[in-house]
Amino acid sequence: MSIDDKTTRAQAAKTGRPPGETMGLDRLRALLTEVLPGNRFYRSKLVLTGTVPEFVSWEDYYSRMPFTTKQELVEDQTAFPPYGSNLTFDLVNYTRYSQTSATSGRPMVWLDTADSWNWMLGNWQHVYAAAGVDRRDRIFFAFSFGPFLGFWTAFEAAAQLDALCIPGGGMSSAARLRAMLIHKVSILCCTPTYALRLGEVAREEGIDLKDSRLRRIIVAGEPGGSVGSVRDTVAAAWPKARMFDHYGMTEIGPVAYEAPETAGCLRIIENSYHAEIINPESGDRVGDGEIGELVLTTLGRGACPLLRYRTGDLVRGVRDTASGERLLEGGILGRADDMVLVRGVNIYPRAVDEVVRSIPEITEYQVKVGRKSAMTEVSIAIETSHHNTAAMTAQRLEGALRSVFSLRIPVMVAESGSLPRFEMKARRWIRE
Repeated sequence: MSIDDKTTRAQAAKTGRPPGETMGLDRLRALLTEVLPGNRFYRSKLVLTGTVPEFVSWEDYYSRMPFTTKQELVEDQTAFPPYGSNLTFDLVNYTRYSQTSATSGRPMVWLDTADSWNWMLGNWQHVYAAAGVDRRDRIFFAFSFGPFLGFWTAFEAAAQLDALCIPGGGMSSAARLRAMLIHKVSILCCTPTYALRLGEVAREEGIDLKDSRLRRIIVAGEPGGSVGSVRDTVAAAWPKARMFDHYGMTEIGPVAYEAPETAGCLRIIENSYHAEIINPESGDRVGDGEIGELVLTTLGRGACPLLRYRTGDLVRGVRDTASGERLLEGGILGRADDMVLVRGVNIYPRAVDEVVRSIPEITEYQVKVGRKSAMTEVSIAIETSHHNTAAMTAQRLEGALRSVFSLRIPVMVAESGSLPRFEMKARRWIRE
């Protein structure tokens, strides 16, 4: 635990308020003092609403600061190409370029100064500390280094630990596995889907993982890192390694991490972010234990801040009884706009993934969403590791889906190797 964390928790103990809230308002005021003189995007939002930076409480902040939406940011970058007006300083001060993955809609570009970049590297240190990573580790980054922020911040934060950092860009999956064995890699950074894919490739290539030194797998980019059935399947592929989930966004930075004492939950870095959880339809805040949309305010990253940003991610917030800190129980539950209504039943991709991953024989799958006679229909194609029993596996999955959703969802067997594999965010849902 850092000195900063200890100070914050000590102050929280004195006031009886959760950590992060005791100093958060001061950090918000300092951020606004830095941002408002030069940031056209937020200056216009503040002027339009008549708000001022001297918020006296978080309730005051909620009532006077409007939400920021992705659509606003996309429109701003369209109106002021190519970077938009959410820049606090002159362009010459920015040194880093990132781009969102554009899972839905147009990608956004994001710029950072050296200071805002270093702030994010500091947040990544929370992730590594929770997973017990130190300079003795050898860390393998199993992705091609594109313009997405998480790749670069994860790598550079690991370099700050003086750990041996091994980039895996430009390699096949089999080559990555062999490199991990040769270099005695102890930490793997990737998506949950790719951790599963590496296990599949090891079986296909006859690569024996029993001598692997891997002890930690740090995952992000998908909800699967906190899904029990996904964790079990990854553990079967990598029996010596423990998986740690992590959550972040290009436009926000590294936000939350899994701590050993709260497995299956994500802990928000409350010194760096202020979090709200709201009803996606009404915008009202929901209570502890209720599912809602995560809204975040960066308390750093002043070069390109986000205030009350609607992430679109669904979470269930609870309080840690030991520390009072906010936890996201079950990690990221899904996207608010990913829900599919099928004959009156709400179906989220994460819930389907959890059912599919409960059947170890299924190596990959794809979901198709279409309409038939004005009704939404869902079907699933699967690949299995045992071709002779594939039809039985499909029947087993149909039964499991019917048990969970009270719906008949047809399951078909696809030819081996015909479904796409993913290195980054998996896109298994096809809307026709």
